[in-house]
Amino acid sequence: MENLRITLIQTELYWEDRTANLSSLEEKIWRIGQETDVIVLPEMFTTGFTMNAKKLAEPLNLHTFKWMKQMAAQTGALMLGSYIAGEDGKFYNRLLWMQPDGKFFTYDKRHLFRMADEHRTYSAGQKRLTAEWKGWRICPLICYDLRFPVWSRNVYRSDLNRMDYDVLIYVANWPAARVQAWDALLKARAVENLCYAAGVNRVGQDGNGIEYNGHSAIYGPRAETLAWETNREVSVTVELNAEDLLTYREKFPAWRDADNFQLNF
Repeated sequence: MENLRITLIQTELYWEDRTANLSSLEEKIWRIGQETDVIVLPEMFTTGFTMNAKKLAEPLNLHTFKWMKQMAAQTGALMLGSYIAGEDGKFYNRLLWMQPDGKFFTYDKRHLFRMADEHRTYSAGQKRLTAEWKGWRICPLICYDLRFPVWSRNVYRSDLNRMDYDVLIYVANWPAARVQAWDALLKARAVENLCYAAGVNRVGQDGNGIEYNGHSAIYGPRAETLAWETNREVSVTVELNAEDLLTYREKFPAWRDADNFQLNF
Protein backbone atom coordinates (compact mmCIF):
# COMPACT_ATOMS: atom_id res chain seq x y z
CA MET A 1 0.00 0.00 0.00
CA GLU A 2 1.19 3.47 -0.94
CA ASN A 3 -0.49 6.63 0.28
CA LEU A 4 -3.94 7.28 -1.22
CA ARG A 5 -5.18 10.72 -2.29
CA ILE A 6 -8.93 11.16 -1.91
CA THR A 7 -10.98 14.14 -3.09
CA LEU A 8 -14.41 15.05 -1.71
CA ILE A 9 -16.61 17.32 -3.84
CA GLN A 10 -19.06 19.20 -1.63
CA THR A 11 -21.55 20.97 -3.87
CA GLU A 12 -25.03 22.29 -4.40
CA LEU A 13 -27.26 20.19 -6.64
CA TYR A 14 -29.76 21.29 -9.26
CA TRP A 15 -33.13 19.76 -8.41
CA GLU A 16 -33.99 16.87 -10.72
CA ASP A 17 -31.77 18.25 -13.48
CA ARG A 18 -29.23 15.66 -14.61
CA THR A 19 -27.76 17.75 -17.41
CA ALA A 20 -27.09 20.76 -15.18
CA ASN A 21 -25.56 18.64 -12.41
CA LEU A 22 -23.24 16.69 -14.70
CA SER A 23 -22.08 19.90 -16.35
CA SER A 24 -21.47 21.61 -13.01
CA LEU A 25 -19.64 18.62 -11.53
CA GLU A 26 -17.46 18.22 -14.60
CA GLU A 27 -16.24 21.78 -14.14
CA LYS A 28 -15.55 21.17 -10.45
CA ILE A 29 -13.63 17.98 -11.23
CA TRP A 30 -11.35 19.82 -13.67
CA ARG A 31 -10.77 22.54 -11.06
CA ILE A 32 -9.43 20.06 -8.48
CA GLY A 33 -6.01 21.25 -9.57
CA GLN A 34 -3.92 18.31 -8.41
CA GLU A 35 -3.56 14.60 -8.97
CA THR A 36 -5.89 12.40 -6.98
CA ASP A 37 -6.69 8.69 -6.73
CA VAL A 38 -10.35 8.79 -5.66
CA ILE A 39 -13.08 11.36 -6.40
CA VAL A 40 -16.22 11.16 -4.26
CA LEU A 41 -19.52 12.79 -5.24
CA PRO A 42 -22.67 13.19 -3.09
CA GLU A 43 -25.66 10.86 -2.90
CA MET A 44 -28.01 11.17 -5.92
CA PHE A 45 -25.57 13.66 -7.43
CA THR A 46 -27.54 13.93 -10.69
CA THR A 47 -30.92 14.82 -9.15
CA GLY A 48 -30.83 15.58 -5.45
CA PHE A 49 -32.60 13.33 -2.93
CA THR A 50 -35.90 12.89 -4.73
CA MET A 51 -38.62 10.25 -4.67
CA ASN A 52 -39.49 10.96 -8.31
CA ALA A 53 -37.81 7.75 -9.38
CA LYS A 54 -40.26 6.75 -12.08
CA LYS A 55 -39.41 9.86 -14.07
CA LEU A 56 -35.68 10.06 -13.33
CA ALA A 57 -34.40 6.48 -13.09
CA GLU A 58 -31.77 5.29 -15.56
CA PRO A 59 -30.88 1.78 -16.70
CA LEU A 60 -27.26 0.70 -16.46
CA ASN A 61 -24.95 1.99 -19.20
CA LEU A 62 -26.87 5.18 -19.93
CA HIS A 63 -26.20 8.88 -19.16
CA THR A 64 -24.73 8.80 -15.64
CA PHE A 65 -22.86 5.54 -16.19
CA LYS A 66 -21.23 6.82 -19.39
CA TRP A 67 -20.36 10.15 -17.76
CA MET A 68 -18.73 8.41 -14.79
CA LYS A 69 -16.79 6.18 -17.15
CA GLN A 70 -15.56 9.18 -19.12
CA MET A 71 -14.57 11.13 -16.00
CA ALA A 72 -12.69 8.17 -14.53
CA ALA A 73 -10.80 7.59 -17.77
CA GLN A 74 -9.87 11.25 -18.17
CA THR A 75 -8.81 11.86 -14.55
CA GLY A 76 -7.21 8.47 -13.88
CA ALA A 77 -9.15 8.38 -10.60
CA LEU A 78 -11.71 6.03 -9.11
CA MET A 79 -15.12 7.74 -9.22
CA LEU A 80 -17.76 7.14 -6.52
CA GLY A 81 -21.30 8.52 -6.22
CA SER A 82 -24.92 7.39 -6.22
CA TYR A 83 -27.78 7.96 -8.65
CA ILE A 84 -31.31 6.66 -9.33
CA ALA A 85 -31.18 3.31 -11.12
CA GLY A 86 -34.04 1.36 -12.64
CA GLU A 87 -33.88 -2.39 -13.10
CA ASP A 88 -36.58 -5.02 -13.70
CA GLY A 89 -39.34 -2.63 -12.73
CA LYS A 90 -37.66 -1.64 -9.45
CA PHE A 91 -35.77 1.48 -8.43
CA TYR A 92 -32.52 1.67 -6.46
CA ASN A 93 -30.43 4.37 -4.83
CA ARG A 94 -27.34 2.91 -6.48
CA LEU A 95 -23.72 3.77 -5.84
CA LEU A 96 -21.45 3.35 -8.83
CA TRP A 97 -17.77 2.43 -8.38
CA MET A 98 -16.09 3.33 -11.69
CA GLN A 99 -12.41 2.76 -12.40
CA PRO A 100 -10.36 4.44 -15.16
CA ASP A 101 -10.09 1.12 -17.03
CA GLY A 102 -13.89 0.87 -17.20
CA LYS A 103 -14.17 -1.84 -14.55
CA PHE A 104 -17.08 -1.08 -12.24
CA PHE A 105 -19.06 -2.31 -9.27
CA THR A 106 -22.39 -1.23 -7.80
CA TYR A 107 -23.85 -1.00 -4.30
CA ASP A 108 -27.56 -0.48 -3.64
CA LYS A 109 -28.38 1.48 -0.49
CA ARG A 110 -29.31 -0.98 2.24
CA HIS A 111 -30.99 1.33 4.78
CA LEU A 112 -33.73 3.40 3.18
CA PHE A 113 -34.78 6.61 4.92
CA ARG A 114 -38.39 5.92 5.88
CA MET A 115 -38.92 9.45 7.25
CA ALA A 116 -38.86 10.59 3.60
CA ASP A 117 -40.69 7.46 2.35
CA GLU A 118 -37.56 6.27 0.58
CA HIS A 119 -38.50 2.70 1.52
CA ARG A 120 -41.78 3.09 -0.40
CA THR A 121 -40.03 4.19 -3.58
CA TYR A 122 -36.75 2.28 -3.69
CA SER A 123 -35.76 -1.34 -3.11
CA ALA A 124 -33.12 -2.08 -0.47
CA GLY A 125 -29.76 -3.56 -1.34
CA GLN A 126 -28.84 -6.97 0.03
CA LYS A 127 -25.06 -7.03 -0.30
CA ARG A 128 -22.27 -4.75 0.90
CA LEU A 129 -19.52 -3.78 -1.50
CA THR A 130 -15.84 -3.89 -0.62
CA ALA A 131 -13.32 -3.64 -3.43
CA GLU A 132 -9.63 -2.88 -3.89
CA TRP A 133 -8.08 0.16 -5.50
CA LYS A 134 -4.35 0.88 -5.60
CA GLY A 135 -3.72 -1.63 -2.81
CA TRP A 136 -6.37 -0.11 -0.52
CA ARG A 137 -9.59 -1.92 0.31
CA ILE A 138 -12.53 0.50 0.24
CA CYS A 139 -16.12 0.11 1.45
CA PRO A 140 -18.55 2.72 0.06
CA LEU A 141 -21.96 3.22 1.70
CA ILE A 142 -24.83 5.70 1.38
CA CYS A 143 -26.17 8.35 3.79
CA TYR A 144 -28.67 6.70 6.22
CA ASP A 145 -26.41 3.61 6.30
CA LEU A 146 -24.23 5.69 8.63
CA ARG A 147 -26.71 5.19 11.50
CA PHE A 148 -26.30 1.39 11.43
CA PRO A 149 -22.82 0.36 12.63
CA VAL A 150 -23.38 -3.38 12.23
CA TRP A 151 -23.68 -2.93 8.45
CA SER A 152 -20.30 -1.18 8.28
CA ARG A 153 -18.53 -3.53 10.71
CA ASN A 154 -14.87 -4.08 9.80
CA VAL A 155 -13.50 -7.55 10.55
CA TYR A 156 -10.22 -9.36 10.17
CA ARG A 157 -10.23 -11.69 7.18
CA SER A 158 -7.91 -14.66 7.38
CA ASP A 159 -8.20 -15.25 3.63
CA LEU A 160 -6.70 -11.79 3.04
CA ASN A 161 -4.51 -11.72 6.13
CA ARG A 162 -5.76 -8.19 6.79
CA MET A 163 -8.82 -6.18 7.78
CA ASP A 164 -11.72 -6.29 5.32
CA TYR A 165 -11.29 -2.62 4.42
CA ASP A 166 -9.02 0.36 5.04
CA VAL A 167 -11.31 3.23 4.03
CA LEU A 168 -15.03 3.62 4.75
CA ILE A 169 -16.75 6.16 2.49
CA TYR A 170 -20.25 7.63 2.80
CA VAL A 171 -21.98 9.65 0.08
CA ALA A 172 -24.90 11.67 1.43
CA ASN A 173 -27.69 14.21 1.29
CA TRP A 174 -27.75 14.71 5.08
CA PRO A 175 -29.93 17.65 6.23
CA ALA A 176 -28.50 20.50 8.28
CA ALA A 177 -31.12 19.88 10.99
CA ARG A 178 -29.37 16.63 11.95
CA VAL A 179 -25.79 17.38 10.99
CA GLN A 180 -24.50 16.96 14.56
CA ALA A 181 -25.39 13.27 14.27
CA TRP A 182 -23.49 13.08 10.98
CA ASP A 183 -20.38 14.57 12.62
CA ALA A 184 -20.50 12.22 15.60
CA LEU A 185 -21.30 9.02 13.73
CA LEU A 186 -18.76 9.51 10.94
CA LYS A 187 -15.96 9.96 13.47
CA ALA A 188 -17.21 6.96 15.46
CA ARG A 189 -17.11 4.73 12.37
CA ALA A 190 -13.40 5.55 11.93
CA VAL A 191 -12.57 4.73 15.55
CA GLU A 192 -14.57 1.52 15.92
CA ASN A 193 -13.45 0.10 12.57
CA LEU A 194 -9.76 1.07 12.82
CA CYS A 195 -9.92 2.77 9.44
CA TYR A 196 -10.11 6.10 7.67
CA ALA A 197 -13.72 7.28 7.36
CA ALA A 198 -14.71 9.84 4.73
CA GLY A 199 -18.09 11.40 4.11
CA VAL A 200 -19.21 13.82 1.41
CA ASN A 201 -22.43 15.76 1.92
CA ARG A 202 -24.12 18.37 -0.26
CA VAL A 203 -24.90 22.02 0.49
CA GLY A 204 -27.77 24.31 -0.47
CA GLN A 205 -31.53 23.74 -0.54
CA ASP A 206 -33.34 20.96 -2.38
CA GLY A 207 -36.69 21.01 -4.19
CA ASN A 208 -38.51 20.12 -0.96
CA GLY A 209 -37.10 23.14 0.85
CA ILE A 210 -34.67 21.06 2.95
CA GLU A 211 -31.38 22.78 3.84
CA TYR A 212 -27.97 21.10 3.72
CA ASN A 213 -24.76 22.52 5.15
CA GLY A 214 -22.04 20.09 4.18
CA HIS A 215 -19.70 19.02 7.00
CA SER A 216 -17.94 16.74 4.51
CA ALA A 217 -15.02 15.27 6.40
CA ILE A 218 -12.27 12.69 6.67
CA TYR A 219 -11.31 11.16 10.02
CA GLY A 220 -8.49 8.84 11.03
CA PRO A 221 -8.66 5.78 13.33
CA ARG A 222 -7.60 7.82 16.37
CA ALA A 223 -10.53 10.22 15.75
CA GLU A 224 -8.15 12.78 14.27
CA THR A 225 -9.74 15.25 11.85
CA LEU A 226 -7.94 15.27 8.50
CA ALA A 227 -10.51 17.41 6.70
CA TRP A 228 -13.76 19.16 7.61
CA GLU A 229 -15.71 21.60 5.46
CA THR A 230 -18.73 23.62 6.45
CA ASN A 231 -21.44 25.36 4.41
CA ARG A 232 -19.81 26.14 1.04
CA GLU A 233 -19.10 24.58 -2.33
CA VAL A 234 -15.58 23.18 -2.17
CA SER A 235 -13.36 20.32 -3.27
CA VAL A 236 -10.88 19.04 -0.70
CA THR A 237 -8.08 16.52 -1.27
CA VAL A 238 -6.37 14.61 1.53
CA GLU A 239 -3.53 12.10 1.33
CA LEU A 240 -4.20 9.05 3.52
CA ASN A 241 -1.08 7.61 5.11
CA ALA A 242 -0.82 3.84 4.65
CA GLU A 243 2.07 3.25 7.04
CA ASP A 244 0.39 5.19 9.83
CA LEU A 245 -2.81 3.13 9.50
CA LEU A 246 -1.06 -0.25 9.45
CA THR A 247 1.25 0.68 12.34
CA TYR A 248 -1.68 1.83 14.47
CA ARG A 249 -3.55 -1.42 13.83
CA GLU A 250 -0.49 -3.38 14.98
CA LYS A 251 0.02 -1.29 18.11
CA PHE A 252 -3.68 -1.12 19.03
CA PRO A 253 -5.23 -4.37 17.72
CA ALA A 254 -8.74 -3.88 19.14
CA TRP A 255 -10.05 -5.99 16.25
CA ARG A 256 -8.72 -9.09 18.05
CA ASP A 257 -11.32 -8.61 20.78
CA ALA A 258 -14.30 -7.99 18.51
CA ASP A 259 -17.48 -10.04 18.86
CA ASN A 260 -18.19 -12.57 16.15
CA PHE A 261 -21.62 -12.61 14.56
CA GLN A 262 -23.38 -12.95 11.22
CA LEU A 263 -26.18 -10.97 9.64
CA ASN A 264 -29.35 -12.78 8.60
CA PHE A 265 -31.66 -11.28 5.98
